[in-house]
Amino acid sequence: MSETTAVPSPSPATPSQGATPAPDTRRRGRLARRLPVVGGLAAGGVLLLAGPAFAHVSVQPGQAEQGGYATINFKVPNERDNASTVKLEVTLPADHPLASAMPQPVPGWKVDVTKSKLDKPLETHGKKLTEAVSKITWTADGGKIEPGQFQQFPVSVGQLPKADKLVFKALQTYDNDEVVRWIEPTKEGGPEPENPAPVLELTPASGDGHGSGTADAKNAGGDAGSAQQAAADGSDTTARVLGGAGIVVGIIGVAFGVLAGRRRGA
Repeated sequence: MSETTAVPSPSPATPSQGATPAPDTRRRGRLARRLPVVGGLAAGGVLLLAGPAFAHVSVQPGQAEQGGYATINFKVPNERDNASTVKLEVTLPADHPLASAMPQPVPGWKVDVTKSKLDKPLETHGKKLTEAVSKITWTADGGKIEPGQFQQFPVSVGQLPKADKLVFKALQTYDNDEVVRWIEPTKEGGPEPENPAPVLELTPASGDGHGSGTADAKNAGGDAGSAQQAAADGSDTTARVLGGAGIVVGIIGVAFGVLAGRRRGA
């Protein structure tokens, strides 16, 4: 009787440690490395879009009609991360004195109005004025503009002169004693200076004597107008941020599509 010798079955082959990764694995690795770069570029685009909303002290709205009255807001953003704004000084233009400049009370802030004698009397409504408001100062009195916030300071002004614009000079003081001087003029056709002065552009009157979209002397500076302006500014900032977020999603989507197309074509 013959003996049968069992022959062992071959064991399944195991991949060697130095084997080259599959093409799909390499493509996924490249995709993972590229996405942070795409996301960083997109995020930078959002900052560029949203940044100008809180660039510097400005006049809101930035335009009014000549010959009428208007309620303007000095919009003051806090540009520091470690200090709060506690004072704002606005100097009115001496070359175009205003017969009326009445600040609206702002909770948490004390307001002081400074008048100066005019070199030449100002005629308005049949009267001659020998002095006019030259500076308005808001000082924190329980309130302040903290980092990441802004505050509006409404003023009713008029009658607006027949000029192209009114340039206001503003000083912004922080609670660490830093003073930012928003006084530099912006030259037409030139780059914006580092600390531009707030500017109110003036357009020809529409013919009603008060100008469309502006308040007359009786209701200028009303609470409703201020609230509507604040809401409009907030909506504008929100729109900028949402628009930037949409661009981020779009850029990432395009990146996925391009890389996925390359993967299918490989």
